[in-house]
Amino acid sequence: MRSSIAIGGIAAMGVAMLFSGCSGSESGTSTFTKLQGAGASFPAPLYTKWFRDFSNAQGNVQIDYQSVGSGSGVKSFIDKTVDFGASDAAMKPEEIAQVEEGVVLLPMTAGSVVLAYNLEGVESLNLTRETYTGIFLGKVTRWNDPAIQASNEGVALPDLPINVVVRADSSGTTFVFTKHLSEISTEFAASPGTNKMPNWPVGTRSKGNEGVTASIMTTPGAIGYVEYGYAKGQDLPTASLQNKSGAFVAPSTASAQAALSRAEMPEDLILWISDPDGEASYPIVTYTWLLCYKTYEDPAKASLLKEVVNYCLDTGQAESESLGYIPLPENVVAKVKAALDTIS
Repeated sequence: MRSSIAIGGIAAMGVAMLFSGCSGSESGTSTFTKLQGAGASFPAPLYTKWFRDFSNAQGNVQIDYQSVGSGSGVKSFIDKTVDFGASDAAMKPEEIAQVEEGVVLLPMTAGSVVLAYNLEGVESLNLTRETYTGIFLGKVTRWNDPAIQASNEGVALPDLPINVVVRADSSGTTFVFTKHLSEISTEFAASPGTNKMPNWPVGTRSKGNEGVTASIMTTPGAIGYVEYGYAKGQDLPTASLQNKSGAFVAPSTASAQAALSRAEMPEDLILWISDPDGEASYPIVTYTWLLCYKTYEDPAKASLLKEVVNYCLDTGQAESESLGYIPLPENVVAKVKAALDTIS
């Protein structure tokens, strides 16, 4: 049984994560620099480790990142209440136009959106495209529905209601998930459609990837969408989803990389892979972006931001896979570094 401590730890990630080097705090020197960031919960576990490790190595910096969801992160960035934002839904042109200082969007890592579930005794689960769309449209409502049983021969599916868990906040993870569902289902595209905060026809609402994960863990018969690292970190089972080629594919580093390899990163660094080709491709993958100003009033903050990002692109990428994220391809890293050089 998963401990209440583990669940509490997941929920606590929604609170600010603050990292500072001890020597800098003790010395109080004029070189001490702080960066404030907020946004997506999707990359929060990885950002937590990156920022902590970087701060510990420097000793004279403090990085405060709040996992508040992509929508709040974009708003805070536009309102200039942070030094950087984070979002799984790259900013729209009309949002970018509101930032006088200019915007540089930097993809920092990639990951899979998975369907984690809580069904005692069911260790593997295949879901067709029609079935998992139907679940989130409120049309497939019980676990022993013939549509689910048909792709899970020999699996004893219980006669239980499906307890759907969705995000309560404005979410980039939701945007990516609904963009995929809209791509594969004309019915879903019509309503609720692609949105950071759609009007779901079914489901219990929970805030953040942290909240959805905790709700799934404590609700028998639950299913919900979260970033793969959250499910992996709590040992939650995840469904194998039917991809565009018709194959059932489990989330993994290899299956996500197979999906990412199907598309070339454009010069503006905004790439959506809503329904990747390839028999080995996991069907729901995304990059996640750091939102940076093109110019900063404080040169020290601009310099520190560039140091942090370079650390994340070099040393930090080695930490990605262990936490359930996908290291950036080398050609993408090169493009991100080129974009980073434009910040001043």
